[in-house]
Amino acid sequence: MQILTNTSTGITRADTVFIDIRQRIVEGDILTGSKLSEPGLAKYYEISRSTLRDALSRLEGCGLLERKANIGYRVVTLSTEQLLEIFRVRESLEGMACRLAAQNMTSKQIADLKHLLEVHNQYESLKQGQAYIQEEGDLDFHFRIVMGSGNKLLIRLLCEELYYLVRMYRYQFGMASPRAKRAFSEHHHIIQAIEDKDGELAEILMRRHISASRKNVEKRMNTL
Repeated sequence: MQILTNTSTGITRADTVFIDIRQRIVEGDILTGSKLSEPGLAKYYEISRSTLRDALSRLEGCGLLERKANIGYRVVTLSTEQLLEIFRVRESLEGMACRLAAQNMTSKQIADLKHLLEVHNQYESLKQGQAYIQEEGDLDFHFRIVMGSGNKLLIRLLCEELYYLVRMYRYQFGMASPRAKRAFSEHHHIIQAIEDKDGELAEILMRRHISASRKNVEKRMNTL
């Protein structure tokens, strides 16, 4: 598999490899707990070991890999405790991001966010009340709000360092949820608070929203 640098966009080989391996880990093609073979990956992607290590170091920064002396890189092992810990961190940080979004998001950004929910409302899994599955990046309601906060530290923590670890859990622990329609309704209320420039209410609603999701996950895990 040859990875070429896209000079027109400035995307490097390390960027492309980073994105590809990240997707394979998130979606479970590379199993949790598995050790990565650097020679094998370098050969597969037809890149140097130094370029590969650049990509692997970034994946470690996203929380998807861990590096141990004399062992090398290994995909993180998922645990219920770690997932619940992430939910608690998200509850605080995304609540803060929501408060800032109410102050900083433009009318255009809010209109785009409303349109995004119209798109989500067409998802068959949501209509059936089975799951509320959002694609990544700009197609993700939470991602948009964090970006709309305008706070660079929150963006780095939530949209880079924790974001794909959260998505890995969603993929591999299952995305089905009895809260699908309720969660979608909560998104509408959050947008309204942001549009009303009510930062306090926006933060409260987001914290409640994530807390309810955490409690739902706890309930599901206790029945496994």
